[in-house]
Amino acid sequence: MKIPNSIWTLLIGIALTLTSLWYGQNHGLLPTAAADEAVLIDGLFDAMLTVSIGIFLLVEGILIYSVFKYRRRAGDNEDGPAIEGNIPLEILWTAIPAVLVLGISVYSFDVYNQIGGLDPHGGHDAPIMEEARAMPGTAIAATLSDKPVNNSDHHQNSPGSMEIAQAETTSNEAEPLVIEVSALQYAWIFTYPDAGISTGEIHVPVGQQVQMKMTANDVIHAFWVPEFRLKQDVIPGRETRVRFTPRKEGTYTVVCAELCGPYHGAMQTQIIIESKQAFDTWVQEQLMAEKETINQAIALNPSAMSADEFLAPYMQKMHIHPETLGIGKVLLESFSKS
Repeated sequence: MKIPNSIWTLLIGIALTLTSLWYGQNHGLLPTAAADEAVLIDGLFDAMLTVSIGIFLLVEGILIYSVFKYRRRAGDNEDGPAIEGNIPLEILWTAIPAVLVLGISVYSFDVYNQIGGLDPHGGHDAPIMEEARAMPGTAIAATLSDKPVNNSDHHQNSPGSMEIAQAETTSNEAEPLVIEVSALQYAWIFTYPDAGISTGEIHVPVGQQVQMKMTANDVIHAFWVPEFRLKQDVIPGRETRVRFTPRKEGTYTVVCAELCGPYHGAMQTQIIIESKQAFDTWVQEQLMAEKETINQAIALNPSAMSADEFLAPYMQKMHIHPETLGIGKVLLESFSKS
C-alpha cells in the first residue's frame, strides 16, 4: 500500500515540530537563571532556538533528500525538465519567514521593554515613570502641572488618605537598591550611597530590585553577569544604568565583556545574592570595619605629637632626609605666595 505524499508531508511536519519543541525546551545551553530578567531572556532564546531548529531540519532534510532522489544516474545524459517557477510556492516560502521574523521582533521588543531597555542611560523622564508605577494618579498630576504635588496636604484633605499612605509605604519598600559602579583598569568599585560603604564585590538581597548606575574612569568597559543575561557598556564621562531583580541565592561572577587592555581577562569580581537578613548583617559588618579603620588611622598619630615627630620613624625607613622635607616646604610656601 502506497502512502500518499500528503500523509508523508503531514507526518514529517509533526515530527519536525515535536523535535524542535523538545530541543528548544531541553537544550541546556544556558547557565543558571539567577535573576527575573534572565527568565524573560531565556523564554525568548528558547523560542528563537525552537524556530531555528525547525527551519534547519526542514531545509537540510529537503537538501539531503534531493541529493539522493534527483542525483544523476549512470548513462543519463539528458537535460533535466524545464521548470519555470511556482508562484504559490514562492509566496509561501516568502510569507512564512516574514511572519516568523515579525513575530520574533515583536516578542523581542516586549522582552526588551520589560527589562527596562527603553531607558538604558537613565533619561530625564525616569523619575516620573518610576513615580507613575508607584502612584499613577499623583504622577499624572505632577506631569500635567508645573507645581509639585504636596502629598501631605493631599493626605490631610482627602477621605482616602489611609489608602494613599499605605500605597506610599508599599512603594517605598519596593524602591530599588541603588549601587554606584566605577570601572577602571582593571577593577570594579561598588558604592552603596544609602549605606555609605564601598567594596570590591557586590552583595544584594534576594527578591529586591537593584539599579546599577555605572561610569568608567578610563576606557570603555562592560558589566556582564552571564547568569542574569544582562550586559551593559560602562563608558567614561557618561552614566549608564541596568536593573535586575535577583531570584536565586548564590555567588556569581561579574565579567568585563569589553576589551579594555592587556589584563582585560583578569577584570572579574563576584556578586553574592543572599537573604535580606544576611545582607543587612554584611552591611553592618562593612560599617564596623570602616569605623575601625578610621579609628586606627586616628590612633596612629596622637594629638600630643607634632607632624615632624610623627613622620620621623617613617622618614628613616624610607631613607628621606629632614632637609628634603624642609626644602619642599620652602618651595611650596614660595609657590603659594607667588
